[in-house]
Amino acid sequence: MSRLLDVFETVVSPSYRLFGLVDTAVDTYGLDPDNAHWLLSVPGLVYLQVPSQVIEAVVRLESWSTLPPEKDANWFGREEVEVELPGGDLGIHTIDGGVQQVPLILPSSGLYKMRWQWMFNGERGPFTSPLSWRTLQIMPGREEELDGKDQYCLVQIWRIAADVKSG
Repeated sequence: MSRLLDVFETVVSPSYRLFGLVDTAVDTYGLDPDNAHWLLSVPGLVYLQVPSQVIEAVVRLESWSTLPPEKDANWFGREEVEVELPGGDLGIHTIDGGVQQVPLILPSSGLYKMRWQWMFNGERGPFTSPLSWRTLQIMPGREEELDGKDQYCLVQIWRIAADVKSG
Protein backbone atom coordinates (compact mmCIF):
# COMPACT_ATOMS: atom_id res chain seq x y z
CA MET A 1 0.00 0.00 0.00
CA SER A 2 1.29 3.42 -0.95
CA ARG A 3 2.02 5.87 1.85
CA LEU A 4 2.28 9.66 1.66
CA LEU A 5 5.75 10.55 3.01
CA ASP A 6 5.84 14.34 2.77
CA VAL A 7 3.99 17.35 1.30
CA PHE A 8 5.09 20.85 0.33
CA GLU A 9 2.90 23.54 -1.22
CA THR A 10 4.00 26.88 -2.64
CA VAL A 11 3.04 29.57 -5.14
CA VAL A 12 5.21 29.89 -8.24
CA SER A 13 5.44 32.73 -10.78
CA PRO A 14 6.44 31.05 -14.06
CA SER A 15 8.78 32.89 -16.41
CA TYR A 16 9.20 32.42 -20.15
CA ARG A 17 6.14 30.09 -19.98
CA LEU A 18 8.02 27.59 -17.77
CA PHE A 19 8.57 26.45 -14.23
CA GLY A 20 10.23 23.29 -13.10
CA LEU A 21 11.29 20.91 -10.41
CA VAL A 22 15.06 20.39 -10.30
CA ASP A 23 17.58 18.37 -8.37
CA THR A 24 19.81 21.06 -6.88
CA ALA A 25 22.88 18.96 -7.76
CA VAL A 26 22.39 19.48 -11.53
CA ASP A 27 22.82 22.39 -13.94
CA THR A 28 19.46 23.87 -14.99
CA TYR A 29 20.59 25.06 -18.42
CA GLY A 30 20.32 23.43 -21.81
CA LEU A 31 16.68 22.31 -21.96
CA ASP A 32 14.89 23.59 -25.06
CA PRO A 33 11.08 23.78 -25.08
CA ASP A 34 9.35 21.57 -27.62
CA ASN A 35 5.78 21.78 -28.77
CA ALA A 36 4.97 18.07 -28.53
CA HIS A 37 4.66 17.77 -24.73
CA TRP A 38 3.63 19.89 -21.78
CA LEU A 39 6.41 18.28 -19.68
CA LEU A 40 10.07 18.63 -20.64
CA SER A 41 12.63 16.48 -18.84
CA VAL A 42 16.28 15.56 -18.74
CA PRO A 43 18.20 13.91 -15.89
CA GLY A 44 17.76 16.05 -12.80
CA LEU A 45 14.95 18.31 -13.94
CA VAL A 46 11.38 18.45 -15.21
CA TYR A 47 9.76 21.63 -16.55
CA LEU A 48 6.07 22.25 -17.18
CA GLN A 49 5.23 24.53 -20.09
CA VAL A 50 2.37 26.88 -19.17
CA PRO A 51 0.29 29.48 -20.98
CA SER A 52 1.85 32.94 -20.93
CA GLN A 53 -1.27 34.19 -19.11
CA VAL A 54 -0.35 32.16 -15.99
CA ILE A 55 1.06 34.70 -13.52
CA GLU A 56 0.73 32.62 -10.34
CA ALA A 57 0.42 28.86 -9.95
CA VAL A 58 -0.22 26.89 -6.78
CA VAL A 59 2.11 23.87 -6.78
CA ARG A 60 1.57 20.94 -4.42
CA LEU A 61 4.43 18.43 -4.24
CA GLU A 62 3.82 15.02 -2.69
CA SER A 63 6.48 12.39 -1.93
CA TRP A 64 5.08 8.81 -1.90
CA SER A 65 6.51 5.43 -0.87
CA THR A 66 5.18 3.75 -4.06
CA LEU A 67 2.74 4.49 -6.90
CA PRO A 68 0.18 6.93 -5.38
CA PRO A 69 -3.56 6.66 -5.86
CA GLU A 70 -5.15 8.83 -8.54
CA LYS A 71 -6.80 12.01 -7.26
CA ASP A 72 -10.16 12.84 -8.81
CA ALA A 73 -10.40 16.39 -10.12
CA ASN A 74 -11.20 18.27 -13.31
CA TRP A 75 -7.60 18.05 -14.55
CA PHE A 76 -6.83 19.88 -17.76
CA GLY A 77 -3.64 17.87 -18.26
CA ARG A 78 -1.79 14.88 -16.90
CA GLU A 79 1.65 13.49 -17.82
CA GLU A 80 4.11 11.12 -16.16
CA VAL A 81 7.88 11.05 -16.58
CA GLU A 82 10.82 9.13 -15.17
CA VAL A 83 13.70 11.27 -13.98
CA GLU A 84 17.05 10.58 -12.34
CA LEU A 85 17.55 12.67 -9.19
CA PRO A 86 21.27 12.25 -8.43
CA GLY A 87 21.32 14.45 -5.32
CA GLY A 88 17.80 13.94 -4.02
CA ASP A 89 17.41 17.59 -2.90
CA LEU A 90 14.75 19.46 -4.86
CA GLY A 91 14.13 23.04 -5.84
CA ILE A 92 11.53 24.89 -7.90
CA HIS A 93 13.20 26.66 -10.80
CA THR A 94 12.05 29.62 -12.88
CA ILE A 95 14.26 31.37 -15.38
CA ASP A 96 13.74 34.80 -13.79
CA GLY A 97 13.65 33.64 -10.17
CA GLY A 98 16.36 30.98 -10.09
CA VAL A 99 16.03 28.03 -7.71
CA GLN A 100 13.81 28.12 -4.62
CA GLN A 101 14.71 25.36 -2.14
CA VAL A 102 11.96 22.80 -1.53
CA PRO A 103 11.89 21.12 1.89
CA LEU A 104 10.26 17.96 0.46
CA ILE A 105 11.77 14.78 1.82
CA LEU A 106 12.58 12.05 -0.69
CA PRO A 107 13.67 8.57 0.49
CA SER A 108 17.02 8.77 -1.34
CA SER A 109 18.66 9.88 -4.56
CA GLY A 110 17.96 7.75 -7.62
CA LEU A 111 15.34 7.06 -10.27
CA TYR A 112 11.87 8.52 -9.68
CA LYS A 113 8.56 8.66 -11.45
CA MET A 114 6.63 11.94 -11.39
CA ARG A 115 2.94 12.38 -12.13
CA TRP A 116 2.13 15.99 -13.02
CA GLN A 117 -1.55 17.02 -13.11
CA TRP A 118 -2.81 20.54 -13.61
CA MET A 119 -5.92 22.68 -13.98
CA PHE A 120 -6.51 26.29 -14.91
CA ASN A 121 -8.80 28.88 -13.35
CA GLY A 122 -11.57 29.47 -15.91
CA GLU A 123 -12.41 32.75 -14.17
CA ARG A 124 -8.89 34.08 -14.94
CA GLY A 125 -8.62 33.04 -18.63
CA PRO A 126 -8.64 32.85 -21.53
CA PHE A 127 -5.44 30.81 -21.71
CA THR A 128 -3.41 30.10 -24.83
CA SER A 129 -1.65 26.75 -25.26
CA PRO A 130 2.17 26.96 -25.26
CA LEU A 131 2.13 23.95 -27.62
CA SER A 132 -0.31 25.04 -30.34
CA TRP A 133 -1.03 28.73 -29.60
CA ARG A 134 -4.76 27.93 -29.61
CA THR A 135 -7.16 29.15 -26.93
CA LEU A 136 -7.69 26.38 -24.36
CA GLN A 137 -11.14 25.12 -23.39
CA ILE A 138 -11.12 25.18 -19.58
CA MET A 139 -13.37 23.04 -17.41
CA PRO A 140 -14.39 24.53 -14.05
CA GLY A 141 -11.84 23.63 -11.38
CA ARG A 142 -12.15 23.31 -7.63
CA GLU A 143 -11.87 26.77 -6.09
CA GLU A 144 -10.19 25.54 -2.90
CA GLU A 145 -7.23 24.17 -4.90
CA LEU A 146 -6.92 27.15 -7.25
CA ASP A 147 -7.11 29.58 -4.30
CA GLY A 148 -7.71 32.50 -6.69
CA LYS A 149 -4.54 31.73 -8.67
CA ASP A 150 -4.32 31.05 -12.43
CA GLN A 151 -3.24 27.42 -12.21
CA TYR A 152 -3.08 24.52 -9.75
CA CYS A 153 -0.49 21.80 -10.25
CA LEU A 154 -0.19 18.54 -8.30
CA VAL A 155 3.15 16.72 -8.60
CA GLN A 156 3.30 13.23 -7.09
CA ILE A 157 6.79 11.71 -6.82
CA TRP A 158 7.77 8.11 -6.00
CA ARG A 159 10.97 6.06 -6.17
CA ILE A 160 11.23 3.27 -8.74
CA ALA A 161 13.85 0.58 -9.19
CA ALA A 162 16.55 1.46 -11.72
CA ASP A 163 15.92 -1.71 -13.75
CA VAL A 164 12.14 -1.10 -14.05
CA LYS A 165 11.14 0.44 -17.36
CA SER A 166 7.57 1.54 -17.84
CA GLY A 167 5.77 2.92 -20.86
